[in-house]
Amino acid sequence: MQHTMNTARDDDRGQSLVRIGGIILRYGLVMMLVWIGALKFAKYEAEGVHMLAMHSPLLSWGYSLMSVQAFAEVLGVVEITLGILIACRAFAPKLSAIGSMGAIVMSLITLSLLFTTPGVWQEGYGFPFLSGNPGGFLAKDVLMLGAAVWTAGEALIASARGAHGAVMNSDMPRA
Repeated sequence: MQHTMNTARDDDRGQSLVRIGGIILRYGLVMMLVWIGALKFAKYEAEGVHMLAMHSPLLSWGYSLMSVQAFAEVLGVVEITLGILIACRAFAPKLSAIGSMGAIVMSLITLSLLFTTPGVWQEGYGFPFLSGNPGGFLAKDVLMLGAAVWTAGEALIASARGAHGAVMNSDMPRA
């Protein structure tokens, strides 16, 4: 009997941690997207983006269309928009899923910079030794990608259930 009670308590604790973790994943991703997006309006960040993006075949074309600052601001607007869409989960899970899918694409593009940006690998060591900057800076996008994949899946499930969907409960996808 004691084992059954402990198992039930552990399950309840586990479900609580899954719920709390889901909230942290979703709104941590929102916070990062909005915050990093807002930074794109600062000159120092626009120049930092340029140093990374100018070597990327996926991004460098933007500089032929607009200035370094304008390109960074476009990226910032995209990031802020994705963050806002993901935050809409409680009342618009489909929009949240769309925002999450956009964040997946954004994270994959950012991760592609690991292969195109000079200085990613620690000089004298090479792969798998990341430099602190830009290597370590870019590596964080693995976690952002994971959070975006999770939020997309959870929001799609909620959307399929109608109205507001499941409210991040035990029906959520599990790791």
